[in-house]
Amino acid sequence: MKLKSIKTVVISLAITGVTFVAISWGPFGHEHINKAAVLALPEPVRTFFYNHIDFVTQESTVPDLRKYTLRDNAEKPRHYIDLENYGNADTIPRTFELAKKKYDEKFLSSNGILPWYIQDVMIKLTKAFKDKRKTEILFLAADLGHYIGDAHMPLHTAVNHDGLLTNQKGIHALWEARIPEMFGKDYNFHTEDAKYITNIEATTWTIINDSHSLIAPLLLADKNLRDAIGVDKMYNLDSKGGIAKNKFNDLIHTDEYVKKYNQALNGMVEKQLRKAIVMTSSYWYTAWVNAGKPDLSSLDTPEQTERNKENLKADLKLWSQGKLFGLESEKDFD
Repeated sequence: MKLKSIKTVVISLAITGVTFVAISWGPFGHEHINKAAVLALPEPVRTFFYNHIDFVTQESTVPDLRKYTLRDNAEKPRHYIDLENYGNADTIPRTFELAKKKYDEKFLSSNGILPWYIQDVMIKLTKAFKDKRKTEILFLAADLGHYIGDAHMPLHTAVNHDGLLTNQKGIHALWEARIPEMFGKDYNFHTEDAKYITNIEATTWTIINDSHSLIAPLLLADKNLRDAIGVDKMYNLDSKGGIAKNKFNDLIHTDEYVKKYNQALNGMVEKQLRKAIVMTSSYWYTAWVNAGKPDLSSLDTPEQTERNKENLKADLKLWSQGKLFGLESEKDFD
């Protein structure tokens, strides 16, 4: 039996007119990352997660809902880190405990805590596995996949998160939402299998620094394309002749611009998404191993596992071809 999704809550909030701003991978990215990460798990963890693959997939967007729809102020800094404001990379504390000793709460809240929060969720997920608390495992795993996805989005690691400092407003949604929505159907979601991570702190910061290194090339590609095409040909226009915007107030680039920008990035978006899949799966697997490899088979009925066995085989076969079955994510630019 599938667990109930929080989407019913979202629908009721939407009826009251409450909306949220999309500045994360969007439903497409986060849902595809979590779903593929389940398939990249080794047995026996994969069987447990596959029994709840719909839940883990759909709940991948919940952190954004807490942030924008539910207006949870504590949620915002968990999605990013403005590395430049923390000074020399070598002096940034590697653990949250040390960070809280060096910086006050206001500074951390203003400049983001993403890498430290990933570590914090890992600790909680490991304990949930150890205690064999099924609901907590699933919620925490889905959340963790979201934050790891955010860590692979370069602009989540920079002060210039939407190009405002370089006159490139709108590049955030263009990179992480519009490109996957337009070209994601052709992505290869088959990755290497999950691997045990010996040092969570070091790996998390490697992800952050690797993502940060991509900011300069992604901004330069956009600048060069703007100069070549001209700003007047970059955006769709609305009925009044102004620049069209989507439901989240993001500027809508023309399909032609998105296509050329994607080509200029030379597969960067797909590569980062694939990295996020492997890392999400690896963090889940590592939490289970660090918990002592508890037997999870008793958390589901034998009938449920048996019922899903053939579907898992079919999904693995499809995944080996780079595809994911039955995933139609909501689009931000419809």
